[in-house]
Amino acid sequence: MPGTPDDRIVILDIDERSLDSRALGRWPWSRDKIVALLQKLFDKYGVLIIGLDVVFAEPDESSGLPVLEKLAGTRLKDVGPFQSALKELRPALDYDAKFSNFLRGRPVVLGYYFNSEENAVENGSLPEPVFPPGTFAGRKIDFFAWKGYGANLPEFAKVANAGHFNSRVDDDGVSRRVPMLVEYPQRNGSYYEALSLAVVRLYLGMKEAARGKIDTVTLPKVIPGTNPDRFISKTYTGLEWLEVGPLRIPVDDEVTALVPYRGPRGSFPYISFADIWSDKVPVEMLKGKIALIGASAPGLFDLRSAPVGEGETSSGVRKEGNVYPGVEIHANLIAGILDGKLKHKPPYMLGAELLVLVLGGIVLALLIPMLAPLWATATTVTGMALITLFDLWMWSYAGLVLPLAASVLMIVTLYTVNMAYGYFVETRSKRQFAELFGQYVPPELVGIMAEDPEQYTMAPKSTDLTILFSDVRGFTSISEALSPEHLREYINEYLTDMSNIIRGKHRGTLDKYIGDAIMAFWNAPVEDKDHPRSAVLAALEMQRECGMLNKKFTARGWPTLKIGIGVNTGNVRVGDMGSKERRAYTAMGDAVNVASRLEGRTKYYGVGILVGETTRTLVKDVVFREIDKIKVKGKDEAITIYEPVGLESEVERKVLDELKLWHQTIRSYRSRQWDQVEVNLLNLLRMNPGCALYELYAKEVAVKRRNPPPAEWAGVTVFDEK
Repeated sequence: MPGTPDDRIVILDIDERSLDSRALGRWPWSRDKIVALLQKLFDKYGVLIIGLDVVFAEPDESSGLPVLEKLAGTRLKDVGPFQSALKELRPALDYDAKFSNFLRGRPVVLGYYFNSEENAVENGSLPEPVFPPGTFAGRKIDFFAWKGYGANLPEFAKVANAGHFNSRVDDDGVSRRVPMLVEYPQRNGSYYEALSLAVVRLYLGMKEAARGKIDTVTLPKVIPGTNPDRFISKTYTGLEWLEVGPLRIPVDDEVTALVPYRGPRGSFPYISFADIWSDKVPVEMLKGKIALIGASAPGLFDLRSAPVGEGETSSGVRKEGNVYPGVEIHANLIAGILDGKLKHKPPYMLGAELLVLVLGGIVLALLIPMLAPLWATATTVTGMALITLFDLWMWSYAGLVLPLAASVLMIVTLYTVNMAYGYFVETRSKRQFAELFGQYVPPELVGIMAEDPEQYTMAPKSTDLTILFSDVRGFTSISEALSPEHLREYINEYLTDMSNIIRGKHRGTLDKYIGDAIMAFWNAPVEDKDHPRSAVLAALEMQRECGMLNKKFTARGWPTLKIGIGVNTGNVRVGDMGSKERRAYTAMGDAVNVASRLEGRTKYYGVGILVGETTRTLVKDVVFREIDKIKVKGKDEAITIYEPVGLESEVERKVLDELKLWHQTIRSYRSRQWDQVEVNLLNLLRMNPGCALYELYAKEVAVKRRNPPPAEWAGVTVFDEK
């Protein structure tokens, strides 16, 4: 759309101002008034051609002539003066005759319409057809056929050219095409031209007459055209264009022409008949122009839906929406025909569309499934861009209309289907992945793992883990004190809270429950660079949670619980292990056994948590209490064990002072300074009365006083039991 007005054609508007009683009054206007208007347009304003997008199907009785003639034939037939006066007045009162006489030889094109409804009737008189019946017999041309019409009175049809003003409304209710030729089967299959084509033929005939300086205007013939290229088909007989003088009008398989809309409503000058009636229009606005008479007043029902947006008339009145006067559709078509700007959609374009669909579909159908989502998206966008550019090239440079919607829909469908299939496959893979790992690791870790499932497998591997074992002390006595139902609630609540701490808060992998015991580990299957710290903090929180649980259990009259936790870091084998009947994702190795032994020693030392030496070394911001050097069963080397106290930022000063004195005591103990150890232990028990660890060491000192250890003793405690 050029977006600029075309002043070669003006629209004489039957608008609401024209219908005002102070102007021309309600429609239809009397024929003598119309004659006066048309006379003024030709004689005063110098209009070149007038095309009427209105129908004069009924006789004009507004002069009262029919009443007078009835009286003359009945009550006043013997009154001579009345009969003489009526004979004298009849030419002036016969408005239809005046209109018919005016039209004779004038460059006026009348309009009429066809009707496709089942109950359509024939009203008025059709003009002479452009092509007689049988012209296109044997040719496969899909003319749009009609069942009735509304045409002008016979006396008008005999003296003036005429063309139909039907547009071809698409399925969405929008007018994009106008049939250049229509077939009317009820007249033996005669063919009739459109209003725009009739106006163009008259325009060309007048130009030819003016060039030859003759008064007789001969309308150029309409010559149907077909592409003779044999690559289409040797039997191809489709109608592709109509030749009118030097002009070629491309048509589609229904012999319709695409309306070349110049822009929104108002792309042609609109002049109200009210202004013409009151002589307010400058002559230069109409001189030498093609004038189309039509209605924009809503009550006259000539408003259509067009594929162009809002606009404004030449008078500056804003028109909202895509409501479009039918007369401007014909103005666009006339301008497009004269400029040679009509786009061409010949019948064989359907084959071109299918070819694009097949080739593009095959390429994308093979390519998209082979690509990653990002590359598939880029390929889809590129394919859509290429097809769109090809379509625009065909439109702009070849003047051909290649429908784009099917190609775009095909591309979007292929992309959507592939992405949906990939999504469902990936979703199934993620679901299987979640089912595989979800019982071990927290959901957020499963989500991370599912992003790259190939990186995370259950295949056994060797890696550093931090392992945690926890166990309820004296669970046998607890189970004896509770009914089976209460015991189930008791252990379920305990295991749930502990598991939430391990999996939910500290993102550990829950290995298994062994009765009331829990085994968990960190750094598999998802890497955790700070896994020793995560495990230690989880152990501390588990001990705090026990205190909260005991308050709940006491309120219910249930026994309280104590747990021991062992934490150790080392290289182990982790993966899917087990028998053919039962397998599990678990960890095995020396570090696992040590963690289990440490949990077993917590009761002996009277502490809640024990961690191995490697774990203690790797955790920097937690305060630890050194407990002892021990040899556990199955280990030849002694290890130093520690109790985590809390984060450095949270441990109180008095606790730090106590730890300082305790570590001095440990050193004295290993150097056999029994007196110093006893003094220190007395002070420590004053600082922390009832501490089982201090009481244990006090007993050990007393034993070693009575039975001094051998000379090679290095302060190591040896355990023979697990």
